[in-house]
Amino acid sequence: MMNEKLLRVGTTYIPVTNVELSSEWYVNKLGAELSYKDEDKVILNFANQSFFLVKSKENQSSNFYNIYGEEHFSITFEVNGLSALKAIHKDFVEKEIKVGEIENRGHTGGNFVFYDLDGNKFDVWSELSPIFKGKYLFSQ
Repeated sequence: MMNEKLLRVGTTYIPVTNVELSSEWYVNKLGAELSYKDEDKVILNFANQSFFLVKSKENQSSNFYNIYGEEHFSITFEVNGLSALKAIHKDFVEKEIKVGEIENRGHTGGNFVFYDLDGNKFDVWSELSPIFKGKYLFSQ
């Protein structure tokens, strides 16, 4: 019997049509760090994870549709608190990123969605995971 557990998500793969344009967008708009690039893919580091932007066919995204026919994101990023959420939302608006309004979804904190150049939809939540907070980040 194995007692090992999956410890973290290390890499997320995001379909893009133009590797060059998308890598610039992620670096300039989201502050990602470029780690590797060729004609088929880019490896970026941000949000304590690796993201592969993979050259894909047209009209693909990481989104899916729920049973109500609403387009759903597959990733939620976390920030540390509501003021951080408001600040990053304002920053994204100023950088002309396609963003939704900050919303209350009936749970702790607030959220908003944003989209990359290929329409990949992402979520941002104001509540940082307590485990992450305790282990990695805030000894301030």
